[in-house]
Amino acid sequence: MLRTVVLIPCYNEDKNIGNVIRNIHNFTDHNIETDFTIDYIIINDCSKDKTLTVCKESNYNYLNLPVNLGIGGCVQTGYKYAYDQGYDVAIQHDGDGQHDPAYFKNVIEPIMSGQADIVIGSRFINNSGFQSTGLRRFGIGFLSGIIRLCTGVKIRDVTSGYRAVNKKYIEHFAKHYAQDFPEPESIVEAALNKAKIVEVPVIMHERKEGKSSIGALKSIYYMIKVSLSILLHRIITPYKGDK
Repeated sequence: MLRTVVLIPCYNEDKNIGNVIRNIHNFTDHNIETDFTIDYIIINDCSKDKTLTVCKESNYNYLNLPVNLGIGGCVQTGYKYAYDQGYDVAIQHDGDGQHDPAYFKNVIEPIMSGQADIVIGSRFINNSGFQSTGLRRFGIGFLSGIIRLCTGVKIRDVTSGYRAVNKKYIEHFAKHYAQDFPEPESIVEAALNKAKIVEVPVIMHERKEGKSSIGALKSIYYMIKVSLSILLHRIITPYKGDK
């Protein structure tokens, strides 16, 4: 039976984290007969709101970072925990309530069958659920094209934070993980490392409380900076298939 841990990076999610954990418990309570176990760990990235208080008072499983590391460092901390604890699979799951535990099986099964090292949960395969803004969808599509050009791998939802990785890439990401824009950059790194990457359909929800840290202007800046980072990464990183 595969031991699976759900990594939940959190920054100022005191109004959302309770629902996130309740939904995970609801999944585990109704899916007892599975070939995998589900644990979770919240990584609190030095939140300025009451996220830490909620975790303490609710007896949630959590790690508390003493300084803010940003999304890359926060998620890498989760992978370090998963590696140290010997988990077989790690699922990234945002703390804002947009990801649905109902799709845990979908992202785990390609790993269990050996079809994938990394599974991306994509909202753009069936185009169901929350699709984000038009500007962000354009940016995601542009980045998808850049990644395909640089690696030959076609992933539609390259900024999706809903993904699962096997034991090999738990270890890899515990040691090497992109810091500024980790979702698309980690796809590039894994693809150049000849990882088997599969995309599966999921439905995502619009966050109920709070707002995204990436607004309209930041989306444009994000697209430009990530594009340059991906191109640079391709130039300095040899593709294992080239040899």
